[in-house]
Amino acid sequence: MEEETDPVDFGVTPSSFLEWRSPRFGDTNPTKFESAVWEWLFRSKLSGYGATERMNGPSPFQAGPTFCFDRYGQSCTSLPDGRLLYIGGEHEDYYDPDFCIYNDVVVEHPDGQLEFYCYPRSDFLPTDFHTSTLVDSQIVIVGSLGYPDDRRIGRTQIYLLDTRSYRIERVENRGDSPGWIHKHGSRLADHGGSIIVTGGMVDLVEQQSLRENIDEWEIDLKTWQWTRRTKRNWPRWEVFRQDRGNNHLWEMRQALWHQSVNWLDDYEQQMTRLIDELGCEPDVSSIADLYRFPFGSSDLVEDEDEHNVFWIYVNEVRVRFVEERYSVKVTVEGELPEPILQSMKASLRERLSKLENTPCELDVY
Repeated sequence: MEEETDPVDFGVTPSSFLEWRSPRFGDTNPTKFESAVWEWLFRSKLSGYGATERMNGPSPFQAGPTFCFDRYGQSCTSLPDGRLLYIGGEHEDYYDPDFCIYNDVVVEHPDGQLEFYCYPRSDFLPTDFHTSTLVDSQIVIVGSLGYPDDRRIGRTQIYLLDTRSYRIERVENRGDSPGWIHKHGSRLADHGGSIIVTGGMVDLVEQQSLRENIDEWEIDLKTWQWTRRTKRNWPRWEVFRQDRGNNHLWEMRQALWHQSVNWLDDYEQQMTRLIDELGCEPDVSSIADLYRFPFGSSDLVEDEDEHNVFWIYVNEVRVRFVEERYSVKVTVEGELPEPILQSMKASLRERLSKLENTPCELDVY
């Protein structure tokens, strides 16, 4: 939420905003910057668009993205002395002119004082959706989504941040790693000698697809050797349109919700758009049966935190469905008889094809 702050209170002027409106890299590792504009933006949490509007600044279409602290995929680490260290993060999506992935470290002291550190790109790549684990006087930064050109298939990005000097160093690691992972979780092992990584998504790069990490991984903090702690051979597949276009499940669920709350104008508008894009009127009510099967499955459960995640139980095995823009991804968290698996695959492909009014395909991995 944006906090009401007046740029004048921070000494921000139109000319200083023009000077400091843009993100920047450092020349040294680290480079400390002092900027009233950045402090104001940190306090206000204004979006890039909001800051530009407030200061009547130049359009990002011409001037590039506007620095802001309205970010996601950023980590915040609390130190024993009360400092808070904010690392990287991104603002907006790739199609927005204010989109930017940051490679900075912002230090907030207990008295409210702020310090801004930036780094040469060669020393610290723009980083988002990583994890930050405090180990003694260092923060271990594991993983990232980052810009597409920075991603390396089969490798896991690791950096060390010294909490005394704020210097960052890249860590070369080896072994059986989770790959180019982000949105995961990391925790220090009970013995303190390694970090355990779970969950998250792995970028497959050449396949232009993200795959859920279902295993646990451990990185030794002395040798930087990865060990795979689990090897879950869970059945997994995804169903997608044959034309590789985006599906309309979210829009259908929105239409159904508008109808359920009697927002009939919104329902009609949503249905008009769907008819125009699909070439027919979809039976949006049938989406309630998309994951219903005739073999002893439980009622459908919708994840309270993730609007696009659903699951059922079949023979006490959880089957999870993730509705993404281009596909439905299915994970069977255990073993089920092959006839049941084949029936689920065929039914889901047939139902999605009917909803989308186009042939759908299935990929097993």
